[in-house]
Amino acid sequence: MKLIIFDIDGTLVDSQDFIVEAQRRAFTAHGMSVPDRETSLSIVGLSLTEAFTTLVGTKGPVASLADAYRSAWHEMREEATFAEALYPGALEAVAELAQREDIVLGIATGKAKRGVKHLFDRCGWHKHFATVQTSDDHPSKPAPDMILAALHETGIDPASTYMIGDTTYDMQMARAAGVHGLGVAWGYHPHDQLRDAGAEAIAHDFNELLALIA
Repeated sequence: MKLIIFDIDGTLVDSQDFIVEAQRRAFTAHGMSVPDRETSLSIVGLSLTEAFTTLVGTKGPVASLADAYRSAWHEMREEATFAEALYPGALEAVAELAQREDIVLGIATGKAKRGVKHLFDRCGWHKHFATVQTSDDHPSKPAPDMILAALHETGIDPASTYMIGDTTYDMQMARAAGVHGLGVAWGYHPHDQLRDAGAEAIAHDFNELLALIA
């Protein structure tokens, strides 16, 4: 039995426009300079507290920025201009893996439970994922806690577990937890950084990812 754990933002969902705009609104509300797009996306995968600490330092208004970001995110969900699009092939890949008797699916994400529920409601994924770990209950990536909790919940061995993600934080988390790390090329961190962080292989589309898992 294999445990396949997916990251969400940058791996299953192309949320970059959401993330950049929500950050812009949060910084603007505080009268602060808005990070450029590359900087904004560099912190994807971290919990909000860790992300804003990285962006403004420990002396900045981290908690207030995180609250403003959450508010902006929820407001944008009601705006027709913005949509969290799944990457091409994501829906089909999850459906195919969910049907296999030798595979258990999991989630490890910097999103809050509320965001995961919204995604699962939209995609019909509630029955597909046996374990869901979020930033509400665990330290931020790259701490291994989310994966360790998934291993405990499913009873699957680390040697048979794969973390799928687009950032160095995902690969570092996988390495810290003693599981396999597989990177994806369509997310927010470049190939060389994923390799250096411990990615055993990097998929360029979901068909290649399915082949790597097989």
